[in-house]
Amino acid sequence: MPLSSRLRRLAATLVAALAALLAVGLSPGPASAAEGRVSGGRLDWGIKQSFLTYVTGPIAQGSWSLTGGAATVGGSTFRFHSANGTYDPAAGALTAAFSGGVRFTGHRENGADALDLSVGRLTFRAVQGGAAGLYADVSSKSRETGQVSSASQARLADLSLAGVDLRGAAGTLTLSGVPATLTDAGAKAFGGFYQAGTALDPLTLSVNLPAAQEKPAAPAPAATPAPTAAPATTPTPVPTTGPASGPTGGPTGGPTAQAPARTGFADGALDWGVRRTFRDYVTGAVAQGRWELGGGAADGGAFFRWTPAKGGYDPATGELTAAFTGTVRFTGMRAGDGYGLDLTLANPGVTVSGGRGRLLADVSGRTPDGGTRQLPGVELATFDPAGLKAEGGLLRAVELPLELTEGGAEAFGGLYPAGTGMDPLSFAVALDPAAALPPLPDLGSAPATPPGAPASPAVPPAAAPVAASSSDGVPVAAVAGGAVLVAALAITGGLLVRRRRAAAAAGAPAAGPDADEAA
Repeated sequence: MPLSSRLRRLAATLVAALAALLAVGLSPGPASAAEGRVSGGRLDWGIKQSFLTYVTGPIAQGSWSLTGGAATVGGSTFRFHSANGTYDPAAGALTAAFSGGVRFTGHRENGADALDLSVGRLTFRAVQGGAAGLYADVSSKSRETGQVSSASQARLADLSLAGVDLRGAAGTLTLSGVPATLTDAGAKAFGGFYQAGTALDPLTLSVNLPAAQEKPAAPAPAATPAPTAAPATTPTPVPTTGPASGPTGGPTGGPTAQAPARTGFADGALDWGVRRTFRDYVTGAVAQGRWELGGGAADGGAFFRWTPAKGGYDPATGELTAAFTGTVRFTGMRAGDGYGLDLTLANPGVTVSGGRGRLLADVSGRTPDGGTRQLPGVELATFDPAGLKAEGGLLRAVELPLELTEGGAEAFGGLYPAGTGMDPLSFAVALDPAAALPPLPDLGSAPATPPGAPASPAVPPAAAPVAASSSDGVPVAAVAGGAVLVAALAITGGLLVRRRRAAAAAGAPAAGPDADEAA
C-alpha cells in the first residue's frame, strides 16, 4: 500500500538533516583544509629496554650518551624535542622530525668500542590510509666486520596505527603506546643484534598542529613602522666605542686600536641540566619526587634555563660577571609534611677571572641531618672558559664540561664527591641588545592525553584521535555524525517497515515517530 504523504515528508526531512550532519562532520572545513606546518612537540621512546640493559650490563660494559638536547624520562625512556614538519588534515598525512640523539657504546677492546651505534633526528611519518614508520639518521659499527656505516633517514621501524584516524586534528595531537616493529634497515642499523620483525618499545609522541583558521589577516601595518626600531640598534657597537668615558681622540674619532671597554649587558640565558642521573633519581622509584620552577626559570627537557641576566664583560681581559634569574626546587622522599630530599638552586651566576670559570648559585633547603640551610653564592662547579666565543652580538659557551667543587658536593648533600662531572654548562649573554638568545628546545604544548594512555589497535576505530586531539577536530564530528546517521537510518528504515505492515493490516497510518526518534 503506498506511503502517506506525511510519512514521505518526514522521511525526506530526516534523511536531509542527517545528510547535512554527515557533511559537516566529515568535511575538514575551511579552518583545517589546508596543509600546515608542525611546530613543536616531543617524542618519547625507549628504543628497546633489553638493548639498554645489554649495553650497560656485564657483557658489553658500555654506556649511552645524549646529544643535541635529547633528555631522559624516568631514566629509561629518551625524549626527543622540537618537532617540525607538515600535516595534511584532509588525508591524515603527518611528518614530524624531532631533534636530539643517543649514542650507545660498549664491548671496548684495544681502545675501541666494538659496539658503537648513534641514532638521531627521529622522524615520524604517517601517510594517507594509516601506514606509518619511524625514520632516523643512523651511524653503526658492524658486529662482524667492524666497519662503520651511516644512513640518512633510514626506516628503523614500522608503526601500527590500526584503529587510529589522524584526519582533521588540530591543536595538540598525541599518540601514546604506538607499537613499533624493527625493519630490515633497522636490523642493519643495530649491527645484526636483532632480526627484522623484532618488537621494539612502543613510542609516544605529541605535536603541535596548525590551529584552526590560521590564515593571517591582511598585511599587518605594524611591519611598516619597523624602521622606528632602528635607533635601538645604533648603540650596539659598544665593544668598539672605546673607553666608557666618552668619544676618543680628535676629529677623526681617535685611535681605533685602543682596547674595547667593558661591556654591560641586561639579557642572557643559562642552560644547565644539573646532572641527568640526579634528575632521574629525583623522579624515580626511590625518591618519587619532582621539581618546581619559579622566578622565570624554564624546563628545556634536558636542562633548565635561567633568564634573564645582567652583568659585564671585558673583552680585553676575558673577565666576565653574569647573574641569572630563576629557581629550581627538587623535592622527594616525602615524609609527612616534609621531604627527605629538598634542594633549591636559585639565581645562578657565572664568573670568569684569571683563566678560571666558576658556576655559583644560592642554595637552600634541607641538610642530610634534617636541618635547613640558606647559603648565598655557593661555588658549585668550575669550568675552562677557553670555549667562550663572542659572535653575532652574543658571548656564548656551548656545553662546557663542569666539575663539582667541594662546595657543590656539600650542596648536594654528599650525593656526589668533589670532582664529579656534572651536566655540561651552556650560556649566552647579549653584548648587543638586539641579539637573539638561543631558543629553548620546543617540547610543544602539554600532551592532550596523559603519557601512557593507550592508543593501540584495541581502541575502537577513530576513538583515539578524539582523546588525542586537544581541539574539536573532524574525527569527533565524523564519528558522532556517522554513528547518529547509522542509528537514525536504522530507525527510519524500521519506521517505514512498520508503517507498511501497520497500513496493510489496519488500512490506516499509525501514530507519529517522535518516541522512536527519542529512543
